[in-house]
Amino acid sequence: MLSTQLLLLCMIAGFQLPTFADPMIEVFKWKQLDFLNRGDNSDPHAHHSRPCLKTPDSGASNSGPFIQYNNVPQGVTHFRGRLFITTPRRQEGIPSTLNYIDLARDGRRQSPILRAYPNFALNQYNVSAENLVSVYRTSVDACQRLWFVDTGMLEYPNNRQQIRRPSIWVVDLATDRVLKRFDIPQSIVEIGRGMASITIDVKARNCDDAYAYIPDLVNRRLHVYHLRDDRIWSFEHSFFNFDPLSDDLNIGGQKFRWDDGIFSTTLGPHQPDGSRNVYFHPMASTNEFMVSNRVLQQESNAARSDHGSDFQMLGSRGSSTQSTMHEYDPGTGVIFFAEVQKSGVGCWKTSKPSSAENHGSVYSNAREMIYPSDLTIDEEGTIWVMSNSMPIFVYSKLDTNVYNFRVWKQKATRAKRGTVCQ
Repeated sequence: MLSTQLLLLCMIAGFQLPTFADPMIEVFKWKQLDFLNRGDNSDPHAHHSRPCLKTPDSGASNSGPFIQYNNVPQGVTHFRGRLFITTPRRQEGIPSTLNYIDLARDGRRQSPILRAYPNFALNQYNVSAENLVSVYRTSVDACQRLWFVDTGMLEYPNNRQQIRRPSIWVVDLATDRVLKRFDIPQSIVEIGRGMASITIDVKARNCDDAYAYIPDLVNRRLHVYHLRDDRIWSFEHSFFNFDPLSDDLNIGGQKFRWDDGIFSTTLGPHQPDGSRNVYFHPMASTNEFMVSNRVLQQESNAARSDHGSDFQMLGSRGSSTQSTMHEYDPGTGVIFFAEVQKSGVGCWKTSKPSSAENHGSVYSNAREMIYPSDLTIDEEGTIWVMSNSMPIFVYSKLDTNVYNFRVWKQKATRAKRGTVCQ
């Protein structure tokens, strides 16, 4: 058990550790990001044997210079030695929006460079209508494919530009080839801003029959895309709205109010009838909700004027538990939460009622884990978290002499130790 003196020291240092839990481990940290390519395609280690479909000329680059300060990482996903890092185009001067770290090559570096994925050329948005504009978060499915939404929008302050339709992308991670790009029609959304995450519902033995659940935090809708039928539909529900009692935030010394609606979805275990629960929550909320995937996968259900009791409120996670992303770990039966107000990681064992008493704290560090923007769990049961100091970047100014961005990890089996999620 931690001594009183150690607990006092932890509080003075600005973070608290659960009594027996294994804390998140800091893997990488950056004062500012740097990229292998900033306007050329001269990577001597590029995977030239794995070309991507419809790639423009190698000399192509975005207009405008590289502006290092404007590059803020948002998403983190690990798959077999590659760590995918996204940098949405919320400002000018971003060389590539979808990137990765080669852990075998650069994993020992404290602040590794980012390599464009699948290559630098595909990230040049102003060259071809087939190229990437802005990606927030990624997801790897059971069929070893990388999924993400390209918002199609340059979110420059006071000059937002929807330069092409938002789109859903599927990439084969074995070959780095684009398998599918689906442009989301205007009848579903007018602009791409707000589609910041994606969850994939698929079985490895039936890869074509995949469903993607895409929360829309701006329009407060849940979009459902079916790969086999190449169709998309949208649900609306009051549970997708932000909670006006939970929209005041105080993070990294910045006080502000955000009205982000439904932000994250995650899939629970398979039920006896083969269905799965889809857990979801708005970011500006401390409540957790649920709906069966059977409901979402029926396109006709989206047109109903009344959903009855299909969507359920499970309960409150407790005060200050506003969360960006959350993910269910099948090995432990626990959902882990990236908690922005607590600057840390929370947990809930789904076999217990969703309540403040059953919501645990894995880790909290108000000095270093400022705004955990993403949380994913890889196929080996390791939790990965990105923290990016976003509120300071938006409302103040980042100190480029200190570490602003960090990637953390921990085994789910160890993260739950000593918490109510044990």
